[in-house]
Order: sequence, then C-alpha cells, then structure tokens
Amino acid sequence: MANKMNGKALDSIFDHLIATMEQSKQEIFSISEQSRQSYEEMKDQLEEVRTNISRVIKAGDLLEEKTRTARRRLAEVSRSFGSFTENQVKQAYEQANDLQIQLALNRSEEKQHRKKRDGLQRRLQTLLQTIERAERLVNQVNVATNYLTSDLEDVGEAIDNTKLKQDYSLRIIEAQEDERKRLSREIHDGPAQMMANVLLRSDLIERTYREKGSEAAFREISSLKEMVRDALTEVRRIIYDLRPMALDDLGLVPTLKKYLETIEDYNQNIKISFQSNGMEVRLPANHETSIFRLVQEATSNAIRHGKATKIEVKVEWLKDQVTIVVKDNGSGFDQSIVKNQSFGLIGMKERIDLIEGDFFINSSPGNGTVLMFQIPFKRGI
Repeated sequence: MANKMNGKALDSIFDHLIATMEQSKQEIFSISEQSRQSYEEMKDQLEEVRTNISRVIKAGDLLEEKTRTARRRLAEVSRSFGSFTENQVKQAYEQANDLQIQLALNRSEEKQHRKKRDGLQRRLQTLLQTIERAERLVNQVNVATNYLTSDLEDVGEAIDNTKLKQDYSLRIIEAQEDERKRLSREIHDGPAQMMANVLLRSDLIERTYREKGSEAAFREISSLKEMVRDALTEVRRIIYDLRPMALDDLGLVPTLKKYLETIEDYNQNIKISFQSNGMEVRLPANHETSIFRLVQEATSNAIRHGKATKIEVKVEWLKDQVTIVVKDNGSGFDQSIVKNQSFGLIGMKERIDLIEGDFFINSSPGNGTVLMFQIPFKRGI
C-alpha cells in the first residue's frame, strides 16, 4: 500500500515538473517574441535615424559651402571697408554669423542623430542576443522534456547495459547543447562580427567621401568588398560543416575528397590521403549523409584525440556493399576500456545500425586506429 502511495506521489511530482517546464517554455517563447517584435520596431527606428543623418549631412554640406562663400564676402568687405556702405558691411557680418550658427546647429543635430543611431545599434545587438538566448533555452527545455517523457525502449534494445543507456541519452543532450554553443560562438565570432565591422566601415566610407573625396571613398569600398567576401566565405564554411550541399549535387566521393582537402588545409602538420576504388553508386540521401558523418567523426577523433599526423581514407565499391576504412598513426587506445565509454564510438555504432551496416575497430595504445564501415546497397539495373 505504501509503495502504491509513493508511486502516485512520484507521478504527481513528475506531472507537476513537466507542466512547470512547459509553462516556463511558453514564458521564454513569449519573451523571445516580444524581443523579436521590439527588434523589428527598433530596426525601423534605426532606418529612420539613418535617413535623418543623410538628410542632415546633405544640408550641412550645403551650409558649409554657403558659409565659405559668406566668409569670402566678409573678407572682401573687410579688405575694402571704405568701398561699401554701412548696411552692406552689416549685412555681410550678419549673413556670415547666421550661416555659422546654422552650421553649428546642423553639426549638433548630426551628432545627436549619430549618438541615437549608435545607441539603437547597441540595443539591437542586445535584443538579438536575448532572442538567441531565449531560443537556446527553449531548445534546452524541449530536449529535457523529450528526454523525461520519451520511451527509451528502442535505445534499450540497441544498448544492453542500463547505465550505458542512460549515459548515452544524457550525452546526446550534452552533445546537442555543445553543438548549439559551438555554432552560436562560430556565428558570433565570425559572420556576426564581420557584419558589424561592415556596418562600421560603411559609416567610415560616408565620412571619407565628405572629408577626402571620391577616390579615397572608392578605396574604402574595395576594402569593404573584401570584408563582405570573407564574411560570405565564413558563412559558407559553417553551412558546409552543418551539411555540405555538394553531397546532394556531386555525390559522396567528390564531397569526401573536398572535405578531407579542406581539413588538411586547416591542419598544416597533418597529411590526409584519400582513395576510392570501384564504380561509385549514388546511395539514398540518408546513407550518404551517414557515411560522410562517419568519416567526419573518425578523422576528427584521429586529429583531436589521437593526435595523428597521417590519416588514410579508402572507399571500396563492391557489388552489393561499400566499405570505408579510416586508418591513422595516432596514439590509439585500449578497446576494452574506451569502447563502451566513448560517446563518439557509440554514436558511430548507432549511425551504422540505422543504415543496417557493420562497424569494426582495431586499435591499441601507441599503434594508431583502424575503423572500418561496411554498408550494404542494391545497384540499379
């Protein structure tokens, strides 16, 4: 009877926990939407301020020209004081003074608008960070809720040990969050920072044009184009890491070759060789993606954990299966210790199981690692 009551109490606590998490998720989502709405409104304000700045600058340029003309007139009157009437002298002084005052007011207005623009840009950046944090929190709550409410029987069939099953599920959550943090950091440190610099450089071009003329401004524009080109390259690199579009267009072998060449370029002290034997076959999209990720994970582990300096990747196309071998000269590992504790190896096994393939490991301390994946397929007739 006591166990039954305890079970009901635990169920009640669990249901309350899930309800609270759902409510928190809705509140975070509401904050995100409010911030997004404020962000859009503030973008409109920023555009209006920029329009005002442009208008004030044009008016200021015109006033500056009029002021120079008035000064020349005043200098002429001063040099030939006796040749002008008192009224003409007074008018020259007043006109020069009025224009000077208008120009000072214009510069003050421009300064105020620029200050407002800078403040809006900072607030926009803060709002954007708030939106990103809110989205990350919603994702985290979703992952946690799904983990608490999901049925783990399917994972249990694949992983016999109960503790390993729990560790694997928790590590999936950790890996997802680590990946989101990594991606957020890459975007913040890369494209986002570059675009912020582009914005600053665009303001610099305006000032350069006013102060130094069109030739200097064109030099700044050329520099700006290079900066935009670098930002575009960085965005493409991030997209490629998420999912290489070449996989759909070119197929598995060219995409793997390009990826491994890129990795070799980024790691000058590492030599990577790639070889494909036999007639390549276009596999289902999920098979090609899984194979690409397996090679990606294997090479990443060899570099990051094995400290390898040489990696060989071979793809063998047979009649009804493709075999991929990834061999490195890294530090290797004790399979009896690492195999059931490595999240990366467990993840590889899960991927292979999903496409009904086989996975073999040969490694020992100090002797490098050899990974072999065998994936069956049917050739078209």
